[in-house]
Amino acid sequence: MVRRRFGLCTLVLLLVSGFAAAQDTSQKECAQLAALLHWHPGDTVAEMGAGKGKLTLLAAEQVGPSGKVYSNEIDSQALAALQELSTRQTNITPVKGSDSDTKLPNLSCDSIYMRLVYHHFVKPREMDSSLFRSLKHGGRLAIIDEEPGRGSTIPEGVPKNRLGHGVPQKVLIREVKHAGFKVQTIEKDWPGGDEYHPMYCVVFLKP
Repeated sequence: MVRRRFGLCTLVLLLVSGFAAAQDTSQKECAQLAALLHWHPGDTVAEMGAGKGKLTLLAAEQVGPSGKVYSNEIDSQALAALQELSTRQTNITPVKGSDSDTKLPNLSCDSIYMRLVYHHFVKPREMDSSLFRSLKHGGRLAIIDEEPGRGSTIPEGVPKNRLGHGVPQKVLIREVKHAGFKVQTIEKDWPGGDEYHPMYCVVFLKP
């Protein structure tokens, strides 16, 4: 009985520490994004593939009540979570996207970011063009992704030049530049990566 209680306590401590580490990573990522994308109160920002909105919420706090965060998702359960989040944080606007279009208003965003989303795009050329249209002139696009793991499986439907689960940085840059963007900054060793799954962030500028 004592051993069982000790095991349960250990499990709870591990879960709590894991949650705290994830929160710490999200805070670090948000702080770096805020600096790289020059977030200010009143900015209009968009997150692509926002999931349940952890980074969306942090971004909303950064741009303040006078700002706006479009939180883009295609998954119905994630969208429901974002809808619920927007009732508590009124500067968040959920957006149902598609596999080829952000569904954001043209020239609406000061910046757009995404985390581990780009390598799932099945129509990257169309999506890159849509991202370009959604940004204001002088707007910034931050793409956080990872190099494909050796022997990993390419997600279904994406181009074969991904070479695995992820996307080579040089492939990402070539594709996004084709849409009209210019590379502004490349950040290596992004928070959340490790030696087996190194993550990076490329910031692009819309002229």
